[in-house]
Amino acid sequence: MTIEMADLKRLLDTVRDELQSVDHPGKVADYIPELAKIDPKKFAISITNLKGETVSTGDDVEPFSIQSISKVFGLALALGKVGDALWKRVGREPSGSAFNSIVQLEHEQGIPRNPFINSGAIVVADVLLAGHRPREAIAEILRFVRIAANDDTIMIDPAVARSEQATGFRNFALANYMRAFGNLNHPSELTLGVYFHQCAIEMTARQLSEAGVFLANGGRDPRSGLTIVSKERARRINALMLTCGHYDGSGDFAYRVGLPGKSGVGGGILAIVPGEASIAVWSPALNAQGNSLLGTRALELIVRETGWSAF
Repeated sequence: MTIEMADLKRLLDTVRDELQSVDHPGKVADYIPELAKIDPKKFAISITNLKGETVSTGDDVEPFSIQSISKVFGLALALGKVGDALWKRVGREPSGSAFNSIVQLEHEQGIPRNPFINSGAIVVADVLLAGHRPREAIAEILRFVRIAANDDTIMIDPAVARSEQATGFRNFALANYMRAFGNLNHPSELTLGVYFHQCAIEMTARQLSEAGVFLANGGRDPRSGLTIVSKERARRINALMLTCGHYDGSGDFAYRVGLPGKSGVGGGILAIVPGEASIAVWSPALNAQGNSLLGTRALELIVRETGWSAF
């Protein structure tokens, strides 16, 4: 159902006020030094509807590192580049394991379970690197995100990229393991350079909700009328977000929120309400699965009040 933006604004302010006073056990992602510096009390929500209108609350104009939310845009770009051939190198099933687990890779011969766990996103980055130098592939991803958001001011935070490169030993292990199985076509350090910079894209909650609205609108940007991806591809990306977008917490997120969603360890979540809106939340303190604790709760409250659950 269509809800007036003024009513949504009041709802967002109510959710913000309710959650900012909550005492919780969440912690920021301190294994990436730059992310460890973020104030865990930051909080923002933004909603963009299919008219291209946006309402938001909290720290909605402060940029944050979108991290694994970038995997949604990387996947859309890779599918546009190689189509269903991508699924020969990465699966479409929930992982049931942590986002950086190496266990399943050994059992499944170097084929990642899905494109949203780290190993799967590294394969997607390898696809995007084909025919390009790393800086060209990085520029292509950034350009795609800017087009989706209709905003050329979106940037990559080089300090976060350097921080990830300096501490990403497990990601190097994943990349090298897949290369040993023949599922990485470029040197690991080149593919990971693309991957780390992709994860270091920084956006505000407002920019993120605006960038995701094409997935709520059958692949088309409602502001420009530009088709970002086909309707069928948007549907499939949403399906993967619902089943795989929160790693080994995907089932719980579907149970609590009931929307396609993709989280990032920077504390952001992008959720899609097909036919209605996109929602971005940011709260840096994470739960045990690496997903925003209060961000998930905010989405749960929004869905309860709006009836927007896919179920």
